Amino acid sequence: MTNTLQFSGLWGVILGGSGGFGFAAAEKLAKHGMNLAVVYREFAVADKTVKQKFEALAAENNIRILPYNLNALTEEGRQTFLHDLSGAADVKGNVKLLLHAIARGNLKPLTGEAGETLTAEDIQLTTYAMSNCLLDWANLLLTAGLFHSDARIIGLTSEGSHKYWNGYAAVSLAKASLESLNTYMAVEYSRHGIKTNLIQAGITDTFSLRKIPGHDELIDMAVARNPFGRITQPADVAKVIYLLCTDEAAWINGAVIHADGGEHCR
Repeated sequence: MTNTLQFSGLWGVILGGSGGFGFAAAEKLAKHGMNLAVVYREFAVADKTVKQKFEALAAENNIRILPYNLNALTEEGRQTFLHDLSGAADVKGNVKLLLHAIARGNLKPLTGEAGETLTAEDIQLTTYAMSNCLLDWANLLLTAGLFHSDARIIGLTSEGSHKYWNGYAAVSLAKASLESLNTYMAVEYSRHGIKTNLIQAGITDTFSLRKIPGHDELIDMAVARNPFGRITQPADVAKVIYLLCTDEAAWINGAVIHADGGEHCR
């Protein structure tokens, strides 16, 4: 059966797609006919389950999903991905979306016991994983001619980029860097027809959030602040990712969009 949905024949590349925002986006975009190349990093035992989820999602929506369990932060990983994806039918010139949803960083305080505090190397590794690697991936797809003429690049930031959260310093620096990168990419990638935006999600109960010291307090605070009395769900953010991929969003570029039900208002 031929897929004739909204994004039929188009592709999305999702970095960090085995759970959280990345997987929720895959579910949403699949329902609208977008083929997906999903990059993630899991141990062998978990990888089998992840691949099964993608197989079921692809069959349910009559699309193609190519899973890549590799290190997205290395040149070797990127080249392996590029070599494989470039060989897939109808990919060249059809990558509509590059979504950065990698959540990998060091959660340490600035001061404390020796060996337990944040180092410059920690900050460097976190910033590359959660910010700068987006540029390498964007250039990879651009140079290979894989981007669609009206492509979208989307990243995820958080309120923690400009507020204090326990142990969040390295990630905060990374997210602040990502917000600056968003501005420059929005300008310089526009010559290729590409729109670059960020989504600032509200507090969401994901695996990554639960690694943050005091995450229970963050959840309680978010529920109290949110006008709708609940925290953000991954599906809430996935809907905004979908919206930014539509033709109607073609004039949105360089924005940081709140997807938090108004949580940031308080």
